[in-house]
Amino acid sequence: MVDTVSPEVRSRMMAANRRKDTGPELLVRRYLHAQGFRFRLDVRRLPGSPDLVLARHRAAIFVHGCYWHQHEGCRFATTPKSNKAFWAAKFARNVERDESAIAALLPMGWRVGVVWECALRKDHRNQSLSTLVAWVHGNSNRIDIPDRGLG
Repeated sequence: MVDTVSPEVRSRMMAANRRKDTGPELLVRRYLHAQGFRFRLDVRRLPGSPDLVLARHRAAIFVHGCYWHQHEGCRFATTPKSNKAFWAAKFARNVERDESAIAALLPMGWRVGVVWECALRKDHRNQSLSTLVAWVHGNSNRIDIPDRGLG
């Protein structure tokens, strides 16, 4: 299938995607702050630069977009029809980078939470955020919210 916009327009559209302060990330931040949690943002000294770091709880939280991080089983984790080889390689690098960051954080004593974008949609939002708060207060080392694609 041929792209519906020119390569220049597509490039501009893709470049507009932000690395931080995304809608899902802001939603998680506002909720956690309202629950009384204090955190640091985008901590570059930690592997993978977690989106939120709750030092008091030794918790690092990543808020992943289902598309960019290829949430397995999620309907939002699509692949563009054009230039498939490029996108497959890019998504594979993203997933590999995510896995290596988590693998590096755990032995350092950090607990790692991943909140997927699809878990923050209106019909799942409250349950997902409540699960995240329970995890922060708990003692498990790792959580994925949701553990499978809800999309």
